[in-house]
Amino acid sequence: GVLSFCKNLRVLYLYDNRISQIQNLDFASNITHLYLQNNYISSIENLSSLKKLEKLYRGGNYITVVEGLDKIGEIRELHVESQHLPLSEKLLFDPVTLRSLAKSLSVLNISNNNIDELAELAVLENLSYLKAVDNQLQHMKDLKVVLNKWTKLRRMDLTGNPICQKPKYRDQIIVQSQTLESLDGKEIKEMERQFLMNWHASKTARKKSNERMPDEQTVYVQFCKQTNQLLHANL
Repeated sequence: GVLSFCKNLRVLYLYDNRISQIQNLDFASNITHLYLQNNYISSIENLSSLKKLEKLYRGGNYITVVEGLDKIGEIRELHVESQHLPLSEKLLFDPVTLRSLAKSLSVLNISNNNIDELAELAVLENLSYLKAVDNQLQHMKDLKVVLNKWTKLRRMDLTGNPICQKPKYRDQIIVQSQTLESLDGKEIKEMERQFLMNWHASKTARKKSNERMPDEQTVYVQFCKQTNQLLHANL
């Protein structure tokens, strides 16, 4: 009957309602996709019975901290874009939840949440697509650190962040991430990557050469001094 149908439910659409709290979902333990966008939800809770949940959509709610997902099996996609946050606050991430998602999460959408750094997300070792448009990311150094950790990243969209205005923004990211295939909606061609890698290698070699030059000059100056001293001693 109805109960049997509910137990076989795989996808549940509850978006665009006035829901403020998620509860009583124990009847639908086989759900894989849960759509909760544009409600009045302020916390992620009462999902521990959804052991088969793979995709969770919670954009456009009132969530301030991404938490409460550590009891769920293996979420592959998490969408928490455009939360209605208090003025000047950014979306936060609970470390326990992040660690629980580390090996399973491959798609993360955190767009439009006042986020200014990504360091805590470095634990997401299986991330293949990050969408973080319209945030406050601005430091290339911080971004390079997480790119070194995300060895399976294929797509990244940072459109609308201050960092996009940095000189050679795209070039630096392509050099830093060997796996990235698309940046800000634009494909990264192999020829483009190879050119930039060669340019970077050449630049690095020149820098090392310039760093050695002062040492060589110092040796030369010392040699000249010693030679002069010997000449004066023999006079």
